[in-house]
Amino acid sequence: MARLDGRPARLAGERGQASAELVAVIPALLLAVLAAAQLGLVGWALWSAGSAARAGARAAHVGGDAQAAARSALPTHLRGGSKVSEEDGVEVRVRVPTLIPGAPRIPLEASTALDPAASDE
Repeated sequence: MARLDGRPARLAGERGQASAELVAVIPALLLAVLAAAQLGLVGWALWSAGSAARAGARAAHVGGDAQAAARSALPTHLRGGSKVSEEDGVEVRVRVPTLIPGAPRIPLEASTALDPAASDE
């Protein structure tokens, strides 16, 4: 049986179904995008901490200030709250920025050691 607008009567109750499904999926999609972006920030922070640790190790190898070199190699967003130590090699600890206000920050560390035997070659 057809309605006056030409659509079958069985499809009349499905009007707006796609809109309702889209509204239900949007929060999950936003959460997935936020999780992917946060994972990207973790990778960036790890790469930056490793790079800063290598810069500190190079400075220590030539007799410079390893802590100052490591801190200056860090991006400005990671310098606050970072810790640099020089016990066995150079270790840089940073806290990963979060995308969600109020969420706990992720602690992350990278270290490198300068092998004295490698510099003789």
